[in-house]
Amino acid sequence: MHICMDWRAVKFDWNKARAFLVTAEEGSLSAAARALGMSQPTLGRQVDGLEQELGIVLFQRVGRGLTLTPSGLELLEHVREMGQAAGRVSLTALGQSQAIAGTICISASETYATVLLPPIIAKLRLLEPGIRVEIVVSNQASDLRRREADIAIRSFRPTEPDLIAKKIGDAEARLYATPAYIEKLGYPTKPYDLRHADFINLDHSGMMMKGLNTLGLGLTEANFPLMTESYLVMWELVREGAAIGILDAFIGDADPTVRRVLADLEPLTFPMWLVAHRELATSRRIRMVYDFLAEELKRN
Repeated sequence: MHICMDWRAVKFDWNKARAFLVTAEEGSLSAAARALGMSQPTLGRQVDGLEQELGIVLFQRVGRGLTLTPSGLELLEHVREMGQAAGRVSLTALGQSQAIAGTICISASETYATVLLPPIIAKLRLLEPGIRVEIVVSNQASDLRRREADIAIRSFRPTEPDLIAKKIGDAEARLYATPAYIEKLGYPTKPYDLRHADFINLDHSGMMMKGLNTLGLGLTEANFPLMTESYLVMWELVREGAAIGILDAFIGDADPTVRRVLADLEPLTFPMWLVAHRELATSRRIRMVYDFLAEELKRN
């Protein structure tokens, strides 16, 4: 089906179009409402309003989700192009700004946002009180091209050509447990001694177990009776003596309630990258904060 109408005669509301775009990409009104930070009824009214203005049906309900109609599919391509254009306009305008004062959005994982960033942001605010900081806490990579954040701290180097990145250093992830739990294990001294230990899993893919087994631990699924995708929940479980967890040694070594398990075991290493959009390099505010974070987070 081809949408045939005089677009010049349509009173087009970008807010409604954005509601349609995010709903289409998220697959449900509830997920789209969370992504946009608005209530589901408000989002639903915007989508309904767009359908009424255009005189077409955009979605069909399938179970608890939504599927696009042929008209919705055709419209999606046009609205997606509009969204990309709006993002480029925003990036260009921000990139040309020479003012230090203003808002900056920084994306980081739970542990880094909770432990590493607060003292750094406090120092930044003393130096530049005109800068307002928004911290996006997410264990998933924020999409900088869609302005989900201005700067992101990531554990991988971006491949997108329109992003710039600077390697801060390498982080070492080590095993931790409470002294009581280590005593319960009989003070292990070699990887094989952990064959009956309990670990806290952080993903369903098996990557954590695979990574630990490269160090000679020989673990199976039976060694992972606890599962959470939250690093903060994992760390609290470790502190309560429930099992062994893994964390950046920079953070783990600073916690007096836990100890390294197999202190001489080779750590799992991963890089730390500071990432921003290339067009933001001309913004004094973004550049200043980017360079400040790079210096403060630098790992020797």
